[in-house]
Parts: sequence; C-alpha cells; structure tokens
Amino acid sequence: MAERAHSPASAGASGTGADLSGASIHGGPDAAGVPLHDFSTNSNACGPCPPALLAVQQADSTRYPDPAYTRLRQALAALHGVVADRIVVMGSASEGIHRLTALAAQQGMGQVVLPPYSYGDYAQAAQARGLAVLRRADGATAGLNAALHWACEPASPTGRDDAALARWLEVPAPGGSLRVVDCAYRPLLLEDTLPTTLAGDVWQLWSPNKALGLTGVRAAYAIAPAGEGAAAQVQALLALSPSWPVGAHGVAMLQAWATAAVQQWVTQCLPTLRAWKARQLALCQRWGWAVVPGSLANYFVAALPVSHTGGADRVLTDLRQHGIKLRDCTSFGLHGHVRLGVLPPASQDALDAAWQQVADAAARS
Repeated sequence: MAERAHSPASAGASGTGADLSGASIHGGPDAAGVPLHDFSTNSNACGPCPPALLAVQQADSTRYPDPAYTRLRQALAALHGVVADRIVVMGSASEGIHRLTALAAQQGMGQVVLPPYSYGDYAQAAQARGLAVLRRADGATAGLNAALHWACEPASPTGRDDAALARWLEVPAPGGSLRVVDCAYRPLLLEDTLPTTLAGDVWQLWSPNKALGLTGVRAAYAIAPAGEGAAAQVQALLALSPSWPVGAHGVAMLQAWATAAVQQWVTQCLPTLRAWKARQLALCQRWGWAVVPGSLANYFVAALPVSHTGGADRVLTDLRQHGIKLRDCTSFGLHGHVRLGVLPPASQDALDAAWQQVADAAARS
C-alpha cells in the first residue's frame, strides 16, 4: 500500500496551475502517462497473476455483488483460519485506513501513533478527523491511552521489520486503544524473518492487489482479533461502510486470492524476485547509491549521490524523461532518498543506461 504519501509542502509541483495543497504524492502513472519502467510502485513484477487476472476479466459486472459478501468472507476466513465474522471487506487498503480512523475517532481515540516513516494515508486520515498525529521512536511503542496505533509489516518505504510488532504481541494494548498492522507487503517478503502469526489484540489489514500484480483493482479486507470487544468494533466498521464497498472485479480478485493455486503462484514468484533484487542492489551499489540496509521485501530505499547538479529532484525529473520513474521518499521523511520496487533485468538495464546518461550530463554541466 505504501504507494501514497501525504506531502502538502511538495504538492502543487505538477505544473497544472491548480491548487494541490491538499494533494498526495503517489507512485505509478502520473501526468506524463505510464512510465516505460516504473520502479515507483511495489507491485509484484512477476505479475499479473494469470488465474487472478482471468477471474477479474470474467467478473460479472452486470449485477451487484452480495452486499454481505457472504461467500467471499467465508473464503478469506478459510485462508486465514478464522471465523467469517472476523472478516470486514473494504474498498481498498486506503479506504480501510480511513474507515478504521473514523472508528477510532468515533470511539474517542484522540491520537494516532505512526511508525517513524510511513504511508501517508495514516496521517492524512487522522488529520482529516482532527486527531493528533504522533510518531513513535523506532523500536518503541507509545504508552498512550485512547490511541490508534499503526504498524506495517514489512515497513514502507524501507522494507524493514516493524520493531513495534514484537512488543505488541507481548504487551496488551492500552485501554481504549486500537492496534492495526498493515500487511500490504507481507505476501512479498523475500526474507522469512518476521513472526508467522499476528495474534493478540492486533487487527490486520490485507490488500493483495500488489502481490498479484493487479494494483488497478481496488479491494481489501481486515481481520479482527478474536473477542467480544473486537466483535463490537466489526459491527461499528460495518455501520461506517457505504453499500457495496467492493465491486464485482474486486470480489473476483479477492476470491481468487483465497485459492490454493493463486497462493502457490505468489510463493513461486519469491525466488525470482529475490534474484532480481540482488541484481538491482548490485547496480545501485555500482552507481554509488547508498542503499539503506535491512529490506526484507521486494523494494528498498537508496540515497542518491549528492553531487548531482540540482539534487534528487533533478535526478528524478531527468530519469522520468528517459521513461524511468523512481519513488521520491521526501514525503516519507527521507529527503534525498528514493524507493525502488524490484523490476526484471530488462528494466534494470534501462535504468542503468538512463543513469549513465544523466550522470554524464551532470558531470559536463
């Protein structure tokens, strides 16, 4: 999920003349169209997943889905080994973030606690509802009452493990608080070092479109913890939902996600992504880009060389003119850094050639 980050200070740079002071920074296509080689998103570069794509293409868009998503919730519950009453279908991970934040505000939580660097919708949803936004120190959890706490596994943009999770599993949430772990990239872990279970009082938010290489299909779901308190929160989340938050194509994608064939396909992608990542890391190191260590996922962060005329902004602009898009990490709080999703060797070679041209032009200027 972490394709979006809120950055009021940097908004308005699109050249449209419009007031974009409330806009957000995204990866993916932009005003220049679809990049030839798009490193700016974390979508599975092995995708799209064939059976999931076929299911979406064959979806019956002439009818409403079941408004209760009965069969879909049963399939997702079976995938995760929980009862269907714990599954809440959501329009997307971003819609889920906003709805969970609305629930927190409704239940009197006046603060939202975020990781040191994080997906911008967490803060944007909090600010839209007048909630205070706090960032926890890396490795610590804020000991606050009545707060919505977010974690991401693995974290975005860095791809590291979120140190708060181990603590969450040991210590119950403060009274009146809500803990949610964003599992957007958990299926794309390339290093199996994170906890295998997310037990206790933690909510899970899943958005499998990235793992399936189908980011244009918007659909997600949350898994509530067990217990009467969480059951009441499920009902409150359902009451906050519009009718049919997920359409036929999103239902088809999630139904496919819950099948053994699609789960096997994702697993089979991991060795390929691991090899592509190693190759891409080696290229970055050869260029002198300082890679932030510790990424466990199909993406990583690197600091661009400071010697380039015009700085990181100029580098990104120049590369975009060569059909290459990287993800600026300024809105994540990492100025001068970029996040790169792992792409196949052909795209890496295109980036290599483009960077040489950009670097040579900078050296001559």
